[in-house]
Amino acid sequence: MAQSEELHLPSNPSNQKRWICIYPSYLNARKTAQEGRRIPKSQAVDHPTCSEIRDVCHSKGLNIEVESSKHYPRDWSKDPTFAGRVRVQLKKENGDPCQEDILSRKALYIFVASTIPKLKSRISRGGSGGTSGGGSASGGGQGDAKKQGKKAKKKN
Repeated sequence: MAQSEELHLPSNPSNQKRWICIYPSYLNARKTAQEGRRIPKSQAVDHPTCSEIRDVCHSKGLNIEVESSKHYPRDWSKDPTFAGRVRVQLKKENGDPCQEDILSRKALYIFVASTIPKLKSRISRGGSGGTSGGGSASGGGQGDAKKQGKKAKKKN
């Protein structure tokens, strides 16, 4: 009998088991949809962390619970940098949304992903993060230069 109670979620939307889970992989622009990204790549953010997700949700005034010992099942590396998940209450007991501008889980994911780059911790390291996108394009140029260097060595 105890097993059947565990298999079914409570009908009360304010119960913590019914809260929305956000894993960092859901918002990671470096992940593919097959690897677990849940939003469009254009709206995703590079390497979000559980603490950043927590900070954004807390600043919005949402009820949250951080489960730092959890790992996303599709993330085979189990990297402690991306460990954890955040549970967020989306609806009140009567079924009304907790925040009027966040009505669905996808809206929550997009809100969090759009707010993470504005965090002070991201802005301070964002200078290097902003150039990482440009660095990949110039990195290709550097790779070409390395190939030219190898060709030059072969000629000598």
